[in-house]
Amino acid sequence: MDAVLVRRCPETLMKFLIRLALLSFVASPLAVAQVALAQLLGHGGPVRAIAVSADGKTLLSGGFDTTAIRWSLASDSAEQVFRFHSDAVNAVGFLPDGRMVTAGADARIAIWTPGQQEPDQVLQGHQAPIAGIAISPDGLTIASASWDHTVRLWSLRDGSQRVLEDHSQNVNGVGFAPDGRSLVSVGYDHALRIWHLPDGTSDTVTLPSPLNALIIAGDGEIVTGAADGRLRLLNSDGADRGEVAAGTTPIVALAISNDGALIAAAGIGGAIAIIDRKVRTVLRTLVGPGMPIWSVAFLPDNETLLTGGADGKIRRWNARTGDAIGSHLLGTPADPLAAYAGDRGADVFRACVACHTLSTTDVPRAGPTLAGLYGRKIASLPGYRFSDALKTMDIVWTPETVAKLFEIGPNAYTPGTKMPEQRIGSAEDRRALTEFLAHATAK
Repeated sequence: MDAVLVRRCPETLMKFLIRLALLSFVASPLAVAQVALAQLLGHGGPVRAIAVSADGKTLLSGGFDTTAIRWSLASDSAEQVFRFHSDAVNAVGFLPDGRMVTAGADARIAIWTPGQQEPDQVLQGHQAPIAGIAISPDGLTIASASWDHTVRLWSLRDGSQRVLEDHSQNVNGVGFAPDGRSLVSVGYDHALRIWHLPDGTSDTVTLPSPLNALIIAGDGEIVTGAADGRLRLLNSDGADRGEVAAGTTPIVALAISNDGALIAAAGIGGAIAIIDRKVRTVLRTLVGPGMPIWSVAFLPDNETLLTGGADGKIRRWNARTGDAIGSHLLGTPADPLAAYAGDRGADVFRACVACHTLSTTDVPRAGPTLAGLYGRKIASLPGYRFSDALKTMDIVWTPETVAKLFEIGPNAYTPGTKMPEQRIGSAEDRRALTEFLAHATAK
């Protein structure tokens, strides 16, 4: 059933799943309290993309909350939050010089220098969401896969771009061959295309199911993840090298260990299959909290796997043993509302704490801090990128306006907001929340 839905209406299904994940995460107090296996918590919604630096010291994550976060894997802490994209950050990566690349559903690619608050460069040209990116082996070209049915090549040397247009539906994944002379792309049209970059020709392999994900091994072998839950492997010329049934739900993300021995295949159902690439078998299946896993990446040690989930959390696993790693690490957050135990308003606020902090000293999250909230005009907090629609509104936050926001819902009260829809039906609960915010956010 999942494969059929993805085939017939991929964008509708994807948007539904994203929305469902966002609503279930923000609206449920259990989503905030369940921290036993969480390593890194900072996104205010599903973690759509993760990438690890070549030295294994830094993680870059992109979320449906429109932000990207640079993490220190030594201290398990967020070092910088990047706010530029106006929609989900679907793909991230590292350039050889240490700079970072983010690409989003807003059809833009941004290139960042660590520590800088604005991107060094913005690449524009796509007409629909960008679903994946790849960086050439020499670090001089970025390839992007888009739902506008095209692949684009962006030169970082002279700023030129090249458009590859043979896909007939959304393009979901792209990757360079190890020698950089060819490029592979996959899409909902069942097509795997091998682009020969020197002469501009291409070869097409049609596979049995819509293709959601792609990786290319160091020896050139091509691995695809499909809507039917299967991995299909091909040689560098597109010849069949076998397939593996990874699960029963669509595969949405793939990763390969640096030594090429293990493949991680994440399914929309929340399980991650660990596959021995040499013998083409599933070694084990990792099962998280039951929500979709949107992103996976291996650390350089070839056995530690990072996963980004629909609950906004990044987890660590030992891919060889299947064990979750380090529930006690520094990145595992203490309860931020522990000091307010017994406060009814704090209990109501638990549905908001995933995205908002109460103090300017806390690590930034996806939404703006609520410190000093009352008396502040909407969309006026310095340093936060608000939706353009909010900047023209004449709203000042007070107990009355906050109560109204949750009485009728953000979509009605602040149309154009990126805040997930949620309402508080009880007038008593709304009053408890506004009273809690009065003392918890006072500077």
